[in-house]
Amino acid sequence: MTNTRNLGTIEVANPVLAVAPLKEDAEMQRATDKITALYCRLSQEDANEGESNSIQNQKAILLQYAKEHRFPNPTFFVDDGYSGTNYDRPGFQAMLAEIEAGKVAVCCTKDLSRLGRNSSLTGLYINFTFPKYGVRYIAINDHFDTIDPNSTDNDVAGIKNWFNEFFAKDTSRKIRAVQKAKGERGVPLTTNVPFGYLKDPNDKTRWIVDEAAAQVVKHIFRLCMEGRGPMQIAKVLQEEKVLNPTAYKRRAGIKTPSPETADPYHWNTNTIVHILERREYTGCTVNFKTYTNSIWDKKQRDTPLEKQAVFYGTHPVIIEQEVFDKVQEIRQQRHRRTKTGKSSLFSGMVYCADCGAKMRYCTTNYFEKRQDHFVCANYRSNTGSCSAHYIRAVVLEDLVWMHMKAVISYVTRHESYFRAVMEHKLRLSSEEAIRANKKRLAQADKRLTELDRLFIRIYEDNVAGKLSDERFAMMSQSYEDEQMQLKAEIQTLQQDIEVQERQIENLEQFIQRVHKYEDLQELTPYALRELVKAIYIGAPDKSSGKRRQNIRISYDLVGFIPVDELMKQETA
Repeated sequence: MTNTRNLGTIEVANPVLAVAPLKEDAEMQRATDKITALYCRLSQEDANEGESNSIQNQKAILLQYAKEHRFPNPTFFVDDGYSGTNYDRPGFQAMLAEIEAGKVAVCCTKDLSRLGRNSSLTGLYINFTFPKYGVRYIAINDHFDTIDPNSTDNDVAGIKNWFNEFFAKDTSRKIRAVQKAKGERGVPLTTNVPFGYLKDPNDKTRWIVDEAAAQVVKHIFRLCMEGRGPMQIAKVLQEEKVLNPTAYKRRAGIKTPSPETADPYHWNTNTIVHILERREYTGCTVNFKTYTNSIWDKKQRDTPLEKQAVFYGTHPVIIEQEVFDKVQEIRQQRHRRTKTGKSSLFSGMVYCADCGAKMRYCTTNYFEKRQDHFVCANYRSNTGSCSAHYIRAVVLEDLVWMHMKAVISYVTRHESYFRAVMEHKLRLSSEEAIRANKKRLAQADKRLTELDRLFIRIYEDNVAGKLSDERFAMMSQSYEDEQMQLKAEIQTLQQDIEVQERQIENLEQFIQRVHKYEDLQELTPYALRELVKAIYIGAPDKSSGKRRQNIRISYDLVGFIPVDELMKQETA
């Protein structure tokens, strides 16, 4: 620590230390080079109790006490806005560094609770750390002073520390109860409104759309729908000179805890990912997204999706639900760009029809555009597990666009017939899939119940001595592993059944999407991603002497559409 003496004060270079005037007596300055650490702490909960615990009040009490007892070189260490449940506080850590360097003679706090509200750690510092470095500790209002270990006030210090900890726990329980009640009513618990919204000036619990920011959010989702990844989106926004959320909020006078970046147009890829995954843009409030284990462990952990509280239609929509869902699918199909920096609008959507592997996009700077192609990831020059499924990118684009045009044209001209045919097709496939899934679900549930009975039986055999501890441990672990697998399978089956039961609803949604593209003149990345889910490339057919490439297109929400058969029936 660097101290400079000036007009009877100690100026401390460390920014977490405050300035305290020295004792007026000159001999007090000459008595020792060690300092008297005056430690002040205030948390949000303490601030609610009034002025008595304010930093200013603590400073006044500590400085007056230091003067009255002629303690040398009083210096403040302050933590304003920090909980006493842990000791990871900048002011305390700075003071501890001075103590461990042997530069502190006395440490004073207003009372024991200012030092901390963790009885174990507080006791450790008072009874071990401070004595180890020859530091005298005083808690003024609690009449605690380590110079007199036989004092009756010192005897009850442990009880007071326990009570201080109990107070912190009790306060935490009350705050959690209030937050839980608010969250269960649908009141947003987040203090920082998502980029794209503002707090309603007439009701702070409601959000309104910030039109300028909302346009940026829509632009980000649009770029993702076109097949761009977070890094590419960040680059586009920087090139377009779009302010990042922190810079935008600061320039708009909106409070934000994030520090402003040197370049206001620099977008972090994590920011892009956070925006793309934030469900609140669909108009819902999502509470209890994170949790902490206890008041001692402040690490934020993600709450499983099924345990989060979601309230729909609580504020205006910026991103439609179907667009949000499609973006999440695209995010699951993450793909790397080639070394050339090129990417295809089909990247992440093309699969081998035989082995199901993704088709790799291949290009080099030496290729002409017509030479770019897709090849099965399992094909390695006849050494892999699949044959040479190969298609040029320009051919794929022509075939897909031709098929999409045929589907769009047929649906818009013969909507009723298309609906009837697809409803029949979907109902047949759904009924079969639902029957199979429900049968397997019943089997899994039955096996889960059976495993519970088996576990009880081997436990009883182990207690009775019929089964060794080693054998019991092995069998119980085997049963637990099987139960975990079954539970995961049951969850997947239930989700599949729900998807199958929504098939007719999905068909209507698909028809509405098609109508948006009645006048589409060329294949666009957005239209492709909104209508098509996957493209399957078959092995080339050379039986006729010419190379014929077969592809199958799975459309989003409805699967494969037999457009050729439909058109034949139309002409017939």
